[in-house]
Amino acid sequence: ENDNRIHWMSIVNSLLIVVFLSFMVAMIMMRTLHKDFNKYNDPENEDEAQEETGWKLVHGDVFRSPEHPVLFSALIGSGCQIIAMGTATLSFACIGFLSPSYRGGLLTAMIFAFVTVGGLAGFVAAKLLKYFKHQSWKNAFVTGLLVPGTLMVIYLMLNFVHWGKHASSAIPFTSLLLLFALWFCCSLPLVIIGAAIGFKQDVLTVPCKVNAVPRMIPEGKWYLKKWNVIIGSGMLPFGAAFIELVYILSSFWQGRVYYMFGFLALVFFILFVTCAEVAIVMIYLQLCYEDWQWWWRSFLLTFSAGGHLFLYSVYYLIKVLTIRQASSITLYLGYMFSLSLVFGIVTGTFGFLAAFLFVRKIYGSIKID
Repeated sequence: ENDNRIHWMSIVNSLLIVVFLSFMVAMIMMRTLHKDFNKYNDPENEDEAQEETGWKLVHGDVFRSPEHPVLFSALIGSGCQIIAMGTATLSFACIGFLSPSYRGGLLTAMIFAFVTVGGLAGFVAAKLLKYFKHQSWKNAFVTGLLVPGTLMVIYLMLNFVHWGKHASSAIPFTSLLLLFALWFCCSLPLVIIGAAIGFKQDVLTVPCKVNAVPRMIPEGKWYLKKWNVIIGSGMLPFGAAFIELVYILSSFWQGRVYYMFGFLALVFFILFVTCAEVAIVMIYLQLCYEDWQWWWRSFLLTFSAGGHLFLYSVYYLIKVLTIRQASSITLYLGYMFSLSLVFGIVTGTFGFLAAFLFVRKIYGSIKID
């Protein structure tokens, strides 16, 4: 009963954050943008409309490809894959197909779901690569190798620590071979098949042409500096999911059984809404200050929630857990870094997808000469 009360308090806390952000988005949509649309599209106001200001001023650069487009596409594709995996696993857990007391079954279901939705990662990455004019099979392979490869390398290094301690928790060599077989024989081919389908699709349509020469970005105010905004914005998604993350950490490291999958599904939805609204508000402010480099910013704004999770895990290690051996601390930090990285990629992908739809919508609603 006490756990239920705490969960409901966390839901109320998250909903307050969502209501506040929704109010901000509503103000932007209903007041500021509506006024801008009327000004830019009013035929009786042509002289004023030609004196472009604010976000309309950068219409010739806003859809310019970002730096490191291959890396960006791979991260967004893998983010969509992880989101699909989490949604499928959570759905089966909520309807009772997965028992919380059998943790091995939950992990097996997550790995199986991740492998089977590999085609989605390839498809999304291919659509972006084609738009960025970096369509190639080599770049499609990057999507299938980057995030799973990073997580696998970390896992192998941590398993060496287990082997060094002769711990019973060490993964047998045959199980590692099975993981590699699933990766290279199932997940990677599905990513390539998804990429092949994506490359055959029409290129993403955007409402504005890109100018030949990039526009200079004016010096912004200190509180709108890139890293100040990115670090601050990540606090909101992290705060929205904080209580649930504490319960998940206690399940991992203190042996408690986590069974509140219904609450977790609700928090997952609130997290999605929070990331979307944070990205929309901050990208709109960025464009109003004539900074058109929003692709990476939209991802990093909410990706930084993963950094906040890792910092909290360090605090959790010091204040809550009684781990003192160097090898155990290494294992804890390694696993938490992997979890924080996955959490960051998920929140970053939520932020980018919302920002992309928002930017395409607003620039498609005005007349461009």
